Amino acid sequence: MTKTNWRWTKSLPLASRLFFSHLVVMIVGLLSLVIISKVSSPRFFVLHLERLESRGLKLINIRTELVQGFEIAWRRSTLWSVIVGTTAAGGLSYWVSKRIMQRLTEMEQITQKFAGGQLEARLPLSDIPELNRLGASFNRMAASLEGVEARRRELIGDMTHELRTPLTVVRGYLEELADGEIEPSPEIYQRLAKETKRLERLVNDLQELSKAEAGYLPINIQPVNLSPLLESLVEKFTDQMLEDGPILRSEFPSQLPLVLADIDRTEQILVNLLGNAVRYTTQGSITIRAWTEASKLWIAVVDTGIGIASKDLPHVFERFWRTDQSRDRHSGGTGIGLTITHRLVELQGGQIHVESELGVGSTFRFFLPLA
Repeated sequence: MTKTNWRWTKSLPLASRLFFSHLVVMIVGLLSLVIISKVSSPRFFVLHLERLESRGLKLINIRTELVQGFEIAWRRSTLWSVIVGTTAAGGLSYWVSKRIMQRLTEMEQITQKFAGGQLEARLPLSDIPELNRLGASFNRMAASLEGVEARRRELIGDMTHELRTPLTVVRGYLEELADGEIEPSPEIYQRLAKETKRLERLVNDLQELSKAEAGYLPINIQPVNLSPLLESLVEKFTDQMLEDGPILRSEFPSQLPLVLADIDRTEQILVNLLGNAVRYTTQGSITIRAWTEASKLWIAVVDTGIGIASKDLPHVFERFWRTDQSRDRHSGGTGIGLTITHRLVELQGGQIHVESELGVGSTFRFFLPLA
């Protein structure tokens, strides 16, 4: 029977449970008052009469009438106190429950709108501090998700363009080859290979981003020496530099301390950062620096490229965000490389930061823990 009553109580709406809980507290308080008063008040009144008699007042003949009169007055006052107290407490409990439930109902309606796709919906501020903090947290989450959704839509448009262009080129060449309108040649095959590489890069970036955000990227952390990796990357990217382009410089000691990292993922990070630097630096220099600080090994890629506006810096590592739509599309960027880089650094126990000035250049630096 007790379990049945408990389950029935749990199935009630929150407003009813709040109201009943307040009533229970009130009833317990009133019962305690009545019982304690019933037991103790007559006794204290009799003691008071005895003290009066000890002072010379003769109350022995009317003591019974006095006690009875006191008990009648006590019962009447107690009855009215219970009625008034119950009415006031019940009304107050109902008002408090209604007030709380009104805010919760508003939150429920707003969250339903938000779940239905109305991402601009926001919770109103509440004069209840706890509900106000909850509403503020929800609104921050909603604003963040609204931004992500907007960038997702932009990315879909960008991906559509990215996919359509190489697919159109490949289909055009294949149809012309099949119809005999053009003769097969190494140049044609190179163009086809270039377009398929663009498709492959886009698919790989999206797959990496999906794994990184889901936490499924395999990370093999172990003590590694990054000196050979840095030297090989300097050599590799130096070969890609144009004669009239920027100069690639290295500023790091020949021997670096061991770090706890995944060598393959660290190479992926550096390739992303160096690739961006090469893409957006037409003259000047690109410098790879490495130094130790406390228990960290810092690595920085510094360029004298076009830079990033200060208003855009907080969004650099956000997924789907791109500072210049047309420029990135022309250069083949998908806007998710830095998001993957940021996640790879975090998965290895490090942090990445960016400093940049428009028209001056950018510095991307990250650290990895020493072994």
